[in-house]
Amino acid sequence: MSIFLILLLINCCFGAEKLSKYNADPSETSVSGLSSGAFFATQMQIAFSESIKGAGIVAGGPYDCAAQTSYTSCMYSSNPSITKSISNTKSWSGNKIDDIKNLSRQKVYMISGTSDTTVSVSIMNQLYKYYVTEGQFIPSENVVFKKDLKAAHTFPTDFDSTGNNPCTTASSPYVSNCGFDGAEAILKHIYGPLKAKNTGSLTGKFIEIDQSEFLTNPRSSGMSMTGWVYVPKSCDNGEVCKLHIAYHGCLQGYEKIGDKYVKNTGYNRWADTNNIIVLYPQAVATTTRSLTDRAPFPNMNGCWDWIGWYGTDFNHKTGKQSAAMKKMIDRVVSGFNPIDPPTQLKIDSITDNSISLSWNQVIGASGYNIYRNGQKVNQFIITDNKFLDNNLNSGSTYTFIVKSLSSQGTESISSNTVTGKTTGESPSVEVPNGLAITDITLNSISLSWAPSLTAEQYNIYRNGNKIATVSLTTYKDINLNSNTEYKYQITSLKDSQESEKSLEVKANTLMEKVCFNDNNYNHVVAGRARQSGGYVFANGSNQNMGLYNTFARTNLCKTQDNHYIIG
Repeated sequence: MSIFLILLLINCCFGAEKLSKYNADPSETSVSGLSSGAFFATQMQIAFSESIKGAGIVAGGPYDCAAQTSYTSCMYSSNPSITKSISNTKSWSGNKIDDIKNLSRQKVYMISGTSDTTVSVSIMNQLYKYYVTEGQFIPSENVVFKKDLKAAHTFPTDFDSTGNNPCTTASSPYVSNCGFDGAEAILKHIYGPLKAKNTGSLTGKFIEIDQSEFLTNPRSSGMSMTGWVYVPKSCDNGEVCKLHIAYHGCLQGYEKIGDKYVKNTGYNRWADTNNIIVLYPQAVATTTRSLTDRAPFPNMNGCWDWIGWYGTDFNHKTGKQSAAMKKMIDRVVSGFNPIDPPTQLKIDSITDNSISLSWNQVIGASGYNIYRNGQKVNQFIITDNKFLDNNLNSGSTYTFIVKSLSSQGTESISSNTVTGKTTGESPSVEVPNGLAITDITLNSISLSWAPSLTAEQYNIYRNGNKIATVSLTTYKDINLNSNTEYKYQITSLKDSQESEKSLEVKANTLMEKVCFNDNNYNHVVAGRARQSGGYVFANGSNQNMGLYNTFARTNLCKTQDNHYIIG
């Protein structure tokens, strides 16, 4: 065995994290996939129908197809019989698979490209018949079949990504700008109306996860040692979220195309604004020959098992990959801890400088958080169902909401909103609101805030010291030190009178870029990068630097503490 392979086996999961549990609603779990991933998504949808809300199938075929005939009869321009697949589905119900009555509530979005010769529309027609007309497992109104997209065997998006193939060409990485947002179509059909997607920088994070805890020696069963998950910031902060699992196709795993399926399919853009965790499990190629005559060859393209490479129960709940995936789903949703929001929030009394609130107790709540004008005001958890907010300005208007806290510290959605105005005369100069950081560089921080109706000018305070007086509602603080934290507040000015200080905001300036030109092995040893699966990834940015050896060299630049980019 080569030294490289030994290092690969020893360090396969270096940097990969244990898959975390999140406050994800188990009833909001869905799957999708392309090609072998589409076949596998259908298998998961059928085998674990009690746990799956819906599915997105891009270039996939009928459930159990390859168990009844040669796999080639389930591809290309074939017209495979679904009679046995339907009868097996019915006979296995409640035993080898979940009760098929669950399928009637599921929603399915199917996509077939007009130029797809790998899994043509004739195959997907049979899948539709299996679902709807002949199998009658899912009502027709729950299934959308789009078959007019001018696309080859590829995952369709509506944006360009580096390295993607043309829409009408079936070539690596099989992700294309087809002028059609496949992720949007699938997610909206399953979940209903969604908030607009994030087309800018994502707020969440990509996490490489350890798949080996869910399946012993996963590579021998066609699963990688590691996979990926995208977690929106809201989900990481404990808000109630949904779970979507996106299965790549053959030749699309991380070992084949890097993070292109993980980052370029468009799911994360919608997930970021709609509280959807996206799990990207990874399959790998294997050299072990199948024992079945249906697949008398190894899984050399890193496909998901829709044929029976790793056991004749591949499409049952007991299948190696299927059972491992169900364990991963269960892990993610095991943190679900919903809590009801407070009801009947009301104002009990008002003085010149205080407003007293009360609301109905929430069963199971460990406490409450109070928000005034969008900002949390309590430093510690409120355990009673009432709160006195004092030290307010007289004659000023304030808006309040309250959120319940579960036993795990996750917040509910907001209560009803109440608005009150303190008694007495309004301050001649009101406190500015909405102070925010708008831009950060090595030596500058930019601020903005909402205009005050009574203000003529504004004072800017940095770390408690006044640094400027301005007339606009923006300010750029320059000549700062790099990699340093700064705190800001502002006040309003009118006729020589100054308001109280606003709420404080703080930010760190960026670190001055320092670059290191070295081989990838030394980058890992120095702590600037990590290695996984024989490849090296920059700390912080997770950019792929190439192979883990002493021959590949990378110019790696540090921009923040433990954050490096390829320079």
